[in-house]
Amino acid sequence: MLLAAQSWQKSYTDSVKRRPLTFSVGDHVFLKVSPWKGVQRFGKKGKLAPRYIGPFEILERVAEVAYQLALPPALSNVHDVFHVSMLRRYILDPSHVLDYDTVPVQDDLSFEELPVRILDRKTQTLRNRAISMVKVQWQFH
Repeated sequence: MLLAAQSWQKSYTDSVKRRPLTFSVGDHVFLKVSPWKGVQRFGKKGKLAPRYIGPFEILERVAEVAYQLALPPALSNVHDVFHVSMLRRYILDPSHVLDYDTVPVQDDLSFEELPVRILDRKTQTLRNRAISMVKVQWQFH
């Protein structure tokens, strides 16, 4: 039983998720933002908050497990050196172009979404109550 337990633990350690991540200068990565709480909001808050933002280019390898990223001006008040556990590899796709200037971000890294138009209306009936439902198209969503 001891040998079986050791082989299970070895298989967990040798899995793909436990391999050490290394990036080179010029690679593109996503930045993990889900554990950040408090003032730094990236879009929505709570359960619907994005887990990763980016992609960002790696400028420099600061240490064995730390990398400096090229962050846009909207994230200028966030430190630009991150641990390798906060990064996820991105395969560069020329058709994937992000424009950071279209969303007006305030100083606390939040932005206001404004409704553009109403797409659909319907009434949901629950026993003795009627609930009006509206489908809205948002500006920066």
